Amino acid sequence: MNIATWNVNSVRQRTEHLLRYLKEVSPDVLCLQELKCVEEAFPLMEIEACGYNVAVHGQKALNGVAVLSKAPLEVTRGLAGDASDAHARYIEAVIPDGASIIRIASLYLPNGNPPDSDKYAYKLAWMDRLNAHARHLLAFEEPVILAGDYNVIPEPRDCFDPKVWAGDALFLPQTRQKFQALIHLGYTDALRATTDAAGLYTFWDYQAGAWQRNKGIRIDHLLLSPSAADRLVKVTIDKERRGEDKPSDHVPVRIELG
Repeated sequence: MNIATWNVNSVRQRTEHLLRYLKEVSPDVLCLQELKCVEEAFPLMEIEACGYNVAVHGQKALNGVAVLSKAPLEVTRGLAGDASDAHARYIEAVIPDGASIIRIASLYLPNGNPPDSDKYAYKLAWMDRLNAHARHLLAFEEPVILAGDYNVIPEPRDCFDPKVWAGDALFLPQTRQKFQALIHLGYTDALRATTDAAGLYTFWDYQAGAWQRNKGIRIDHLLLSPSAADRLVKVTIDKERRGEDKPSDHVPVRIELG
């Protein structure tokens, strides 16, 4: 099974990019983030024509997540722990996998900048809710994949210049500690299970020639429960997608499970 995650940074602006990816790479499951549209505006018919079942949790002009799957979906929308949180940042799907199932979440973790604002407090609280839910999912003892744009740079080797990011909400010690708390629960960072290499990025800003100068960061992750990690075969960053015309500032990351 091939599973990918991609922050498309407006699905309506990037519909052709998305359809091309589905046709050329053809992942079994694709998690999308930052749709920036309500469900009614999502390009449902075009994606279904590519052979995918679609589950969307949308929001006007902001946020938004989706799961596309060649197999049927059983879906839950929203992250537990705060009934007042109206942001569309989490969707979870149960997907048949042979004689069993696999549970896959598409998440768009808050950015949190500036750090001295309520936005950072919201980011940390959201991460606490994610960690609590991730712990709960482990109790099912089934393959779980938490995929998406975490807005977290886990380590210095995951950014082109740690000094530049030292005061950013994506790289503050408290942010990284909460990400590591997920790992300590028993989840595996798929990429780091396969390589220790530095300079592997998933995001390049549109400004200051970041893409051309390879000044990137790694903030898109797939975290795997133990039974999913046992099946991990390969991780690929589809870096070439950043070189397309009018691309997203993120690129897809995908895993192969045996």
